Amino acid sequence: MGDESARRAAEEYLAAKLSAETQNEEDRLNREAAGRLATSVWKYLAETVTAKCKEWNQIAGEQVLTCRETMLGDLRILCAGRSQQLVIHLDSRKLLIILKNSARLSHETDIIMLIEGYRTSSGRAARLMRNEEPVNLDMMIEIVSQIPKPHRNKVLPAAL
Repeated sequence: MGDESARRAAEEYLAAKLSAETQNEEDRLNREAAGRLATSVWKYLAETVTAKCKEWNQIAGEQVLTCRETMLGDLRILCAGRSQQLVIHLDSRKLLIILKNSARLSHETDIIMLIEGYRTSSGRAARLMRNEEPVNLDMMIEIVSQIPKPHRNKVLPAAL
C-alpha cells in the first residue's frame, strides 16, 4: 500500500511539474509572437481607425474627423470645430496600445490594451486584449470616441 501511494504521489508531482513547464513554454512562445507581430497589430489598428474616420466623413458629407499620424508614429484624431482629440499611442517596448481622449473627464483613465500572442491551428497570432478579453476594434473606437454609429439620418459625430 505504501509503495502504491508513493508511486501515485510521484506521478502527480511529475504531471504537475510537466504541466507547469508546458505552461511556461506556452507563455514564452506567446510573448515572442506578441513582440514579433506587434507591428502588424498596430498597422491593422491604424488602418481600421483611418477607415472609420473616412466612413464617418463620407456619411456626414464633409471633413468632420481628421486622422493624422504624428512624427512619433502615434495616431491623432481631431474633430472639426472642437479642441478635443483622441491620441492612439503604441508602446512597442511594453506591447501596449494606449488611447488618450482629451474630452474625457480628468478622473477617467486612459484605455490601455495589451498586444498578446496566442496559439492558432496554423501557428501563432497576436491580438489586442483589454480586461483579459479580446478587443472588438469597431466597438472600442465608437465607445472611446463617443461617436454614434452612422444612421440614415446622417448623425454627425459627438464630441471626441
